[in-house]
Amino acid sequence: MQPSVTLTATGSEAESDEAALVRAAVHDSTAFAALYQRYVARVYRFVRLRCASSDEAADLTQQVFLKVAAALPRYHERGLPFAAWLFRIARNATIDHARRRRPAVPLESLAGVLAADDVEEYVLDRERRATLAALIAGLSRDEREVLSLRFAAGLSSREIAAVVGASESAVKKRLTRLIHRMKERARG
Repeated sequence: MQPSVTLTATGSEAESDEAALVRAAVHDSTAFAALYQRYVARVYRFVRLRCASSDEAADLTQQVFLKVAAALPRYHERGLPFAAWLFRIARNATIDHARRRRPAVPLESLAGVLAADDVEEYVLDRERRATLAALIAGLSRDEREVLSLRFAAGLSSREIAAVVGASESAVKKRLTRLIHRMKERARG
């Protein structure tokens, strides 16, 4: 059996393709559909961490893309990735949503169906999740946001910097220190 090979564009080619897609999406709904398909899963994961249910997250994700579609004619490329602009809209939408409604999302509700074959694995998994939940609970709202932009939304440090209004180096340093601090607390 032959291994599959995936070809990807280099960073500048991908940014160029994305810029062309964004320009086309201003005038063509099929091009906007391509942008939607490219980002919907990442936006949903980011939003889901802030919602009480998957239905609520799906609704909020759709609201984000409605806002993006409405604002797209006013989008101007300023040397930042389109994803940073998009996630700034998503971030603002989640903040507005949280102001209207403030339920907490239990970590267990995000776990889904456990794929453990035995009780020992199930117990270990629950202990790891409980430890992670306790570590996350001890973080500030801003720290949780940076982690969710990185790991749930899959944004780069550069993109996160544009979303939160900080420098890329500050975001990298913050993520590094935050992860290190969480590891230290987990060991202790």
